[in-house]
Amino acid sequence: MYVHYWITMRRLFVAILFAVLIGIPLGLLSGYVRWINAIVDPLIQFIRPIPPLAYYTLLILWLGIGESSKIMLLFWAALPPIYISCFDAVQRIDSEYLQSAASLGASRHQIFFNIVFPASLPDIFTGLRSAVGVAYTTIVSAEMIASSSGVGWMIIDSSHYLKSDVMFAGIILLGITGVLIDWLLREMACRIVHWRGKKEC
Repeated sequence: MYVHYWITMRRLFVAILFAVLIGIPLGLLSGYVRWINAIVDPLIQFIRPIPPLAYYTLLILWLGIGESSKIMLLFWAALPPIYISCFDAVQRIDSEYLQSAASLGASRHQIFFNIVFPASLPDIFTGLRSAVGVAYTTIVSAEMIASSSGVGWMIIDSSHYLKSDVMFAGIILLGITGVLIDWLLREMACRIVHWRGKKEC
């Protein structure tokens, strides 16, 4: 069981890492720079309403049934929530802050890193929590459809042989892990974004 569990967690965290490294800069820059928004936003808005499993078969055809297709599936599932939260965070920033900084001689680079990014951090963590939730449910479903390893595969394989104890153990393990991941993200947000107060912590 633990081997399958760590395989699932590895797939999840690798995909989330890539989604964070790409989604956060894209979302912030899309909200801050118009020409980037004109290029990136239509693509994200096209992908966002499509259920991730709908294009899983295409990923399998292109990338095979191995780890690449699963990680890519989770990446595309996690990217839109992170991107949208970052984009909306930038759009909600009071324009007077940006204008005041510009009038004092701050460059667009300085405004981005000293005003836009810090002001967006609370929403970035909210988007990250949503992205992890979407990717978490997606990986289990993907492992049930086309896989020979992972907790999802373990649950569906156990159902074929009526091993209800293994099924319940896998479901409980997934539930506990999901709660712990969300708790860790909330704790990180409270420690990093300390200026938003303790009401949400």
